[in-house]
Amino acid sequence: MGKDKHHRDWILRRCCGSIAACILTLAVLVGFIVLVIYLAIHPSKPSFYLQDVQLRNIDLSDPAISLNLQVTIASRNPNDRVGIYYKTLHVFTTYRDEPITVPVELPAIYQGHKDVSVWSPVMSGESVPVGQYVADAMKQDISAGYVLLHVKVDGRVKWKVGSWVSGGYHLFVTCPALLAASGGNVGGAFAMSATAGGVGAGNATVSLKFAQAADCTVDV
Repeated sequence: MGKDKHHRDWILRRCCGSIAACILTLAVLVGFIVLVIYLAIHPSKPSFYLQDVQLRNIDLSDPAISLNLQVTIASRNPNDRVGIYYKTLHVFTTYRDEPITVPVELPAIYQGHKDVSVWSPVMSGESVPVGQYVADAMKQDISAGYVLLHVKVDGRVKWKVGSWVSGGYHLFVTCPALLAASGGNVGGAFAMSATAGGVGAGNATVSLKFAQAADCTVDV
């Protein structure tokens, strides 16, 4: 009986040791797989560039602001092995941190490795209420021959590695858009008329154009 009990204890210890070794091996393997996946899907955030702004009209005849403009925004996926799904993107324009256009939804797209995508949305705002100091500041800027707007993109992205797709991540992009009076020492190919009531005596027509392409700040 004693010999049989000793044999059973030895078998039990062997079984427990084998199970522990299997669990340890599995844990190491899972950890390795997680590390490989992390290194593979730890992507660089996309780059965004504001290529063009065409200001079609702007009206400051009352404290509210009305304007219409078209922008061209490009994004580039810098990753070699990670694709990007752009989901529920909205673009809008601000002036001195005040939204002055209605958000426009951009089409959802998939961006492959090293690919570049371009959007050219038209944005507008009709009698957008802003603080009096904001309207006054814009009139002063236009009189001085320049206006600094910011084009912003708000949405979500997903990363794709092989057939695996991640959960959604918040994407927020800010692009400076400097518009300057034509005839000055500025680049760019487009000049649009901006009618600004209250600038100078009565309504004045000033010609503003996009000064230069700009890199955007990207937060993911």
